[in-house]
Amino acid sequence: MKKKKVLFVCLGNICRSPSAEAVLKKLIKDEGLQDTIEVDSSGTIDYHEGESSDLRMQTHAAKRGYVLDHIARKFNSEKDFIESDYIITMDNANYADVISLNAKKEFRNKIFKMSQFSGNINFNEVPDPYYKGAEGFEEVLDILEDFCKVLLEKIKDDIESENKN
Repeated sequence: MKKKKVLFVCLGNICRSPSAEAVLKKLIKDEGLQDTIEVDSSGTIDYHEGESSDLRMQTHAAKRGYVLDHIARKFNSEKDFIESDYIITMDNANYADVISLNAKKEFRNKIFKMSQFSGNINFNEVPDPYYKGAEGFEEVLDILEDFCKVLLEKIKDDIESENKN
């Protein structure tokens, strides 16, 4: 069985999307699903390409047991649309940017807003913590933890449905 691939997308790929990647990876590891689900992240711009995640985000994530070891990269429409099963955007601008790269709309069923999978926390967008204080980074992690639990259940359900067919 081919691994399911999740790709998180934010603006610069140094705060929100690598954090989502780390949170989901930990949940996957905790459930022993590493052979079934793969996770990556990217940004819609290349401004931070090649850089590590924001040190403030790494610090807050580490306090919760998450490792942000991702190196920032820009979304690659030729590769990422084909290889990803779920492309999850952090906010409406990221969503619009990714949708605009899919001119023929053949990958539209793979592109989602993170808010589509909210659990106990209601949100429309994952706020960018870059210009906020510590509470901004904590808020993002709270949202991501809630969201990733719901997303993982959806992926497991999708895999189960595919296996029945």
